[in-house]
Amino acid sequence: MQQSMHGMWSSRLAFILAAAGSAVGLGNIWRFPYLASDHGGGAFVLVYLACIALCGLPILIAEVMIGRHGHRSPVLTFQEIAAQTGASRAWSGIGWMGMVAGVLILSFYSVVAGWTLHYTWLYLRELLGGPGIADPSATFGELLGNPLELTLWHAAFMLMTVAVVALGVEKGLERAVKFLMPALFGMLFLLLGWGATTGHLGDAAVFLFKPDFSRIDGAVFLTAMGQAFFSLSLGMCAMMTYGAYLPREVSIPRAAIGVALTDTAVALLAGLAIFPIVIQYIGTPTGGGPGLIFTSLPNAFAQMGALSGLVFFFLLVVAAWTSSISLLEPTTAYLVERTRLSRRAAAASVAALAWLLGLASVLSLNRWQEVRILGFGIMDFIELVANDLMLPLGGFLISVFVGWVLSGRIVREQFEGVPEAVFRAWLVLVRYVAPILVGIVLVRGVMARF
Repeated sequence: MQQSMHGMWSSRLAFILAAAGSAVGLGNIWRFPYLASDHGGGAFVLVYLACIALCGLPILIAEVMIGRHGHRSPVLTFQEIAAQTGASRAWSGIGWMGMVAGVLILSFYSVVAGWTLHYTWLYLRELLGGPGIADPSATFGELLGNPLELTLWHAAFMLMTVAVVALGVEKGLERAVKFLMPALFGMLFLLLGWGATTGHLGDAAVFLFKPDFSRIDGAVFLTAMGQAFFSLSLGMCAMMTYGAYLPREVSIPRAAIGVALTDTAVALLAGLAIFPIVIQYIGTPTGGGPGLIFTSLPNAFAQMGALSGLVFFFLLVVAAWTSSISLLEPTTAYLVERTRLSRRAAAASVAALAWLLGLASVLSLNRWQEVRILGFGIMDFIELVANDLMLPLGGFLISVFVGWVLSGRIVREQFEGVPEAVFRAWLVLVRYVAPILVGIVLVRGVMARF
């Protein structure tokens, strides 16, 4: 049996934990609640779930399938498969674009993750007898206005990421997620229990699961599709890289469904945990915006106690950590395969590049705040290019490649043991439904922003 030179996951559970760790991140616990808050609650959730089922899951299966067939980094996998099927080597551009997108996302993702480290420290300090957060808005503003402090937290988080990736698949990635994912769920259920004590769990459930169909419009659809891609780590070749380490005997559809269900469950649990607290201490679950976590919730934690704040922000750190590992892994794997660098040197090199790029995002929050690129701040522009353009484009191209270019024999081999009806349904989704919907979202997204 062909195996990756980087190692293999020990089991289907190990892959699900790792891939779910990649998917579960700040997108679920920070981004999903505030997007639901801003876009009508249940209306957004309904469209989001539809996007996961019709586009996210089919493309996730396609990415993992390509990865397992090649057992190498995305660029080399595409080159090999293109040669096998007689297709153009230009398809390897998907791998290049995915790696670039991953590094760009990691550059600003690490900056935001540094905020969670800072807040974890603030609540730990308060729990040990230090001062609490008296004015959350001022505290957050002071952090964003301090480039040195932002840079140090950004560096600390990047070092945490390198420390895992440098150790490899079994000793690094798998060992980390086997500890971090159960810890994440434990803290999430603890917060859910806290939320239930407010008496507003039912109100939160109504807000999240009772859709107001009048709120569903083009903006909700665009946002939900973007969140589905961001949340499932699609289009950046992270899932393709993790698929390269998947043993042959593991069913790809079953594993992918496990990943998608875990990712979605975390997002919904985060909403059920956060919104009762928001309703109790802030009054309304709507209109929270990106600052919901860093400026609104600290008001609630001031009344609930420092321990609640510590648990919540450490939960964010863990979620961000499992995702950043997958952002660093594809380019690290490529460098190991194509150069004489050791895994440690390769991981450190890619992380150093992402950290340096992240300094632009740091400075865009303060000293370079007035700098604009096509009307966007630097950090917003990097996020726009990587998250809103490159990820959907990558997902679109992956669905076209697998649905129309890849050899039918190769595709069917990767679905060995899967019922024919399931295979046919997936093929329809990946050939027709996913590329059409993603293409519409990509074009409308570009038109809306430019």
